[in-house]
Amino acid sequence: METQVLIIGGGIAGLSLAWRLAPAIPVVVVEAEATLAFHTSSRSARQMQPSYGPAPIAELTRRSIKMVRDISASLVAPILKPRPLLTLGTVEEVVALVAAHPGLEVIGHAETLRRSPDLHADVFEAAALDGTAMEVDVPALIEHYRSQAVAAGAVVLTGAPVTRIDATARDSAPGFTVLAWEQVISAALVVNAAGAWADTVAAMAGAAPRGLVPYRRSVAIVSTKLPVDPAGPMVEPVDESFYYRPDGGHLLISPCESVPAEPGDARVVDADIAELIGRIDAVTSLGVAGVVRAWTGLRTQPADGLPVVGFDASVPGFFWLAGQGGYGIQTSAALATLAAALITGTLPNDDHDLASALSPQRAGLK
Repeated sequence: METQVLIIGGGIAGLSLAWRLAPAIPVVVVEAEATLAFHTSSRSARQMQPSYGPAPIAELTRRSIKMVRDISASLVAPILKPRPLLTLGTVEEVVALVAAHPGLEVIGHAETLRRSPDLHADVFEAAALDGTAMEVDVPALIEHYRSQAVAAGAVVLTGAPVTRIDATARDSAPGFTVLAWEQVISAALVVNAAGAWADTVAAMAGAAPRGLVPYRRSVAIVSTKLPVDPAGPMVEPVDESFYYRPDGGHLLISPCESVPAEPGDARVVDADIAELIGRIDAVTSLGVAGVVRAWTGLRTQPADGLPVVGFDASVPGFFWLAGQGGYGIQTSAALATLAAALITGTLPNDDHDLASALSPQRAGLK
């Protein structure tokens, strides 16, 4: 099989890039698992929050929200729906948070209780409100990326783990021969969208690692003794040590742990969920009654916490699209657009600083 671009990884990073590239360039996506978006993309908190993350992430999130809204206009059901975020703390903590994130708004004790009446009144003084935060229908977004890429001619292969990457440059042009299960694929460019396995894939291609570390992050759906308002906000403390938000008639909760883990099918640690339930009960009067289901995903990122996006300076034709950490869903549309522009040589002048901030050659990467 021959293609112009081979994307290794069928999560939201790889599929969103295929969506952007396939209308113009032949693309093949290979995914090691039998199911697309198996390890991380399908195990997210399903939120887009412009106030969550450093400046490059905030900019990509704002762009992505606009793009996904445009996508939704042609669909039967919207992919996004408003889910405001309340960050609780002392007045001093909240004011400092809002100063660092101009899109946030300080709201007082009474207004916070009005927006989230199940809160215990004595656990906070004020809150920062992100009224632009959105809940995301992640399966619908992933399916849009996949279906549109395939409709434009992309080939998506599952159950095809990459075991070998050989450089096959000819006449000074980059090229690769890749073995993915029993499929031999020739490609001019290889995109490393392999998530927790990104440094492993890089090593196969002869590229230096970028210090990408997978971290465990758990989420649970729990039932409650008192009714949950399905339209209620997402709530977290100012230290971001946990969060909860409505999920239909239940609560979606997370301890926000970041524990280094080996690449693989991450498993829930029951003690983490039990401790989290105690913390949730200390904040809200809803009363957690039981765990409906729980899951754990991997958030892979380098030491500086920013994605690694761009061509590898040492291996011609090898492109990084990895290390999105906890920002993969909320930045996917805009990050794929940026990556596609870099690959096709059409990056707008206004985006050069953003691309430099994410470059595999930036200072501080391993």
